[in-house]
Amino acid sequence: MSALKCVKCGVELKPKKTMFEYLGNTFSHEVPVCPECGEAYIPQELAEGRMREVEEQLEDK
Repeated sequence: MSALKCVKCGVELKPKKTMFEYLGNTFSHEVPVCPECGEAYIPQELAEGRMREVEEQLEDK
């Protein structure tokens, strides 16, 4: 698998613990982030897995 690169900066993304906020609640997860501009790549597995679980739990409250 080739390394992910930032489209804007052209540099390789590096793993970084990143905070996410939804409906006033936060959680963290390590995702690939551009070390120059800070843009994060959210993998499909995270968006459809962990983030969806958190979203559903918060909306059920």
